[in-house]
Amino acid sequence: MITLRVLGTSVTLLECLRVRAEQELGIRLVYQVHDVEQAQRIAVMQPDSYDLYDQWFHNVDFVWPARAIQPIDTRRIALWHEINDLPKRGRLSPSDRLGSGSVPSERLFVQHDGSLGSTVTERISMLPLTHNADSFAYRPERLPEAFSRSNESWGWLLDPLLRARTALQSDAAIGALDAALAVQGAGLATFKDIGNMSIEEIDVLADILVRKQKEGHFAAFWSDDEEAAQLMLSPSIDIQSLWSPTLMRLHRAGVKYRLAVPREGYRAWFGGLSLSRHAQGPVLDAAYAYLNWWLSGWPGAVMARQGYYIGNPARSRDHLTSAEWDYWYAGKPAREELPGSDGLPLIDIGEVRDGGSYEQRMGHIAVWNSVMDEHNYLVRRWGDFMRARG
Repeated sequence: MITLRVLGTSVTLLECLRVRAEQELGIRLVYQVHDVEQAQRIAVMQPDSYDLYDQWFHNVDFVWPARAIQPIDTRRIALWHEINDLPKRGRLSPSDRLGSGSVPSERLFVQHDGSLGSTVTERISMLPLTHNADSFAYRPERLPEAFSRSNESWGWLLDPLLRARTALQSDAAIGALDAALAVQGAGLATFKDIGNMSIEEIDVLADILVRKQKEGHFAAFWSDDEEAAQLMLSPSIDIQSLWSPTLMRLHRAGVKYRLAVPREGYRAWFGGLSLSRHAQGPVLDAAYAYLNWWLSGWPGAVMARQGYYIGNPARSRDHLTSAEWDYWYAGKPAREELPGSDGLPLIDIGEVRDGGSYEQRMGHIAVWNSVMDEHNYLVRRWGDFMRARG
């Protein structure tokens, strides 16, 4: 039996997916689950230790130059034509604004000279699959009276009224974007391209964050869903940047929260699967079978129940009840109690997804998860911020 090794994070490497894929594909699947930074390090430095890399498009900026991954032939992806325009063109509708940062379409297609770009070819860097629009969550009953649900802003994360009650994501590439959106939303600075800041702009951002840190503004930082959930469940945190699985855990715990719809727009991400350069022969064939399996409908339905979208939503609609589709994709109130990705009750009757429909949420993007040109400098200055203390 062929063994397929998939490197990634807990975001999409779920046990129910592994078991089902093994059964349907007749292969042995090994999920190598790490935090974001560790998975990225392994992807770049040890491409012989995995066959598929399950990660986000901005990580392509690391693994492609390192030649850790090989092109995917779209002619071997049976449902490639079903994947919508968001990853292929950068937006669902021509009227949607094109977010800044590492736009998936700009690093999707392998060009004839071996570089990555938006000109359509038959080879791609990553099969675009799961995606979402992230912001921050807060406990409405704990917000100061001055805050209004009708005017939600990333700037709230830096508001002095929430000093020592705020938490941020610790990863430099993602956490810095949330922080930059907050700095700009609070009117403390402006950035020409928030997804690709200059050294001078990074210094401005870092200096503001260091000052805030020394004032004791940030209570904690998290690196994965487990840490994020524990923080939001604690009595000491009122507001923090969050990922969807954490929201689902809070839902189940009965915590009353709201996922903000920031006036500035969401920070979006697009995930997928890339092929290790070492995958070949029967292992490569199995990898393509797994890629195709991900577009077959059932995996996308599992992702929906976790709050994520899939690149070809219509195929997953066949594996969701009409009530589930209306809640997760259409932005309508839940007509019945809906299950989570584990099959247990999650969404109560009458609840509406914060932010509305798929088109509304993914059409309101401020920035995509990014790897800036000055990423190394950003990491260094982000370290200064993380080490600063009051």
